[in-house]
Amino acid sequence: MSSGNAKIGHPAPDFTAKAVMPDGQFKDLKVSDYKGKYVVFFFYPLDFTFVCPTEIIAFSDRVEEFKKLNCEVIGASGDSHFCHLAWISQPRKEGGLGKMNIPLVSDVQHTIAKDYGVFEEKEGVSFRGLFIIDEKGILRQITINDLPVGRSVDETLRLVQAFQFTDKYGEDKAEWGTLLTETSESPVSALQDGSQEVTPSSQMLKRAKSTSTSRNKERRCCPL
Repeated sequence: MSSGNAKIGHPAPDFTAKAVMPDGQFKDLKVSDYKGKYVVFFFYPLDFTFVCPTEIIAFSDRVEEFKKLNCEVIGASGDSHFCHLAWISQPRKEGGLGKMNIPLVSDVQHTIAKDYGVFEEKEGVSFRGLFIIDEKGILRQITINDLPVGRSVDETLRLVQAFQFTDKYGEDKAEWGTLLTETSESPVSALQDGSQEVTPSSQMLKRAKSTSTSRNKERRCCPL
């Protein structure tokens, strides 16, 4: 696996590549075109394989949940855009993707995979990398799985919500995972335009303040 240029806290590597869009048309796609939105950008090894369609279909079928968070989802592999289209055109019951609600990028020369550090040189394919890019184009999260193991849509949604929460309220405001699971109050509220934003409940903020105070006491007690 190459080291690549993808680094958390730095601008996500930009690219221009041919993609099959949800309407079935080919388009030159750039990550930088999505500034102002969060982006979930994931790689998969090959078209017409077993694990790949299950996770791609899962992201596609639940893309509206991401869009409500002002987040887009993009998939990529080293197959050509023609191969992508053929896989999309094949019915799901026959091993195809069927109708897609997300774009699939073609990375035939593997330049994007190498730039993001997910290229597996021995096999000549991409590891299952997933990258979360914020609305300013900054890379916030990197996950790279070995070839046999897919990604979780639920976990990806949780991470997007968590980053958006900390963007607005600061990293010391809440223990996101703990507070989210231990309170019945939802941190996601609907806006008038149908989108959603992550907002803390009073219980979450109360717990967060307590946690922050405890941490500060621990820091003062720790020897230098």
